[in-house]
Amino acid sequence: MSIQVLNRQLECNFTETEKQLDVFFDYSNSFSNLLIISIIQLIKSLLWILQFLIQAIQIQNYLSQQFLKSIQLINPTYHQTFFKKEPNNQINNINNHHYYHHNYINIKLNLSRSFIIYNSIEQKESCFSIALNKDCSYIALGCEDLIKIYEYKKANLKQIQVLYNHQNIVTTITFMKKSNQFISGDAGGSIFIWSHDQENEWYQTQKIKAHNYNIYCLILNNNEDLFISGSGDQTIKFWVKQNEWICQQIIKDHEQSVDQLSLNDEENKVLACGCDIFLIEYSKQQKKWIVGQNIKTEFQAYSICFINNYQFTYRPIYGNLMYIYEMSNINQQFTKTKVITFNKVGGTNCGIFQQQFNKNKQILMCNHWDNVNLIRKTENNQFKVEQTIQFDSSRLFGQMSDDGKYLITWDSTSNELQIRKYKEQ
Repeated sequence: MSIQVLNRQLECNFTETEKQLDVFFDYSNSFSNLLIISIIQLIKSLLWILQFLIQAIQIQNYLSQQFLKSIQLINPTYHQTFFKKEPNNQINNINNHHYYHHNYINIKLNLSRSFIIYNSIEQKESCFSIALNKDCSYIALGCEDLIKIYEYKKANLKQIQVLYNHQNIVTTITFMKKSNQFISGDAGGSIFIWSHDQENEWYQTQKIKAHNYNIYCLILNNNEDLFISGSGDQTIKFWVKQNEWICQQIIKDHEQSVDQLSLNDEENKVLACGCDIFLIEYSKQQKKWIVGQNIKTEFQAYSICFINNYQFTYRPIYGNLMYIYEMSNINQQFTKTKVITFNKVGGTNCGIFQQQFNKNKQILMCNHWDNVNLIRKTENNQFKVEQTIQFDSSRLFGQMSDDGKYLITWDSTSNELQIRKYKEQ
């Protein structure tokens, strides 16, 4: 086995272990078990040291070159203008709604369009998942092993219900658009289906023991008769709606955890990423999903997102680059064609923050270490970073509304749920 292959395998194993410890750490923290927390934190520190030593051997020269290029692009005047840190606990009043404005750096590369902070509430429990319904009237938060439901009306957030059914950390929440339902998954591998009654309350309609390990991602098709789940047990499962949701097919080709999934516009192709990227295609003749192209990457894949049927974005777990892949008209295979460079070289967070592309506004939301980047796809098929929101923590999760009007985030430094509104001048 070559040094490169060995290092890559160790990289995947360390990353997977770190993610599991992250989840367990938060769960232990909720019970104030100081001994377990100390041991876990020590193990995490050792793993990070080993991981970074391996990464330093592999990509030292590569990152040095990219970092020097980034430094050369920096304009000192630009930084004095836009890298302005707001003071802690500064009380602002927007549209007569008070909120605390914690430290973050807001880099607006396009002054005419950006997300502006609009409202916030305190949220002390760790938040691993955020979802909005189709008209933004409800927001669901996965707060450790609870789901908090907020009603969002006239820029006011009001907590109306707490769901206690999960026994493990809630890792994913997905609202349906054609019905008043949502789906949630947790770190124990369970999936819950929730419905809304006439008394304005949410209730469980089905519980599924779906996976043997953490559920990291869950996507739903437009007809809402199929959802797909990916897990730390290295499987991808396809679920169809009959009287209840049942598992129709299982894909077992991944050798590591399945961190993210993305469905194309025609909904006949699924991208799945872990250490590598798999393209899974639906065969009408065989009436099942088949693993097609295996896209090998130089570094471990972290996040992916279909832009359309012929284009997707991929970001590796380390570095400051994002790659654009496009389908060839000749062999129907995806190849790397473009590169997006971020100003900051860094790693990643827990691996649950999904990329999201809004077709109405042609904006891609992507997490990069402690940043949220808003990237616009231009008319000439180029990608341009339009805004970067830098937080004080890499433990960061967010969701953009379907209409692209709102961006909602939670980070562990501010311990706030922050709502930003898209503004065009």
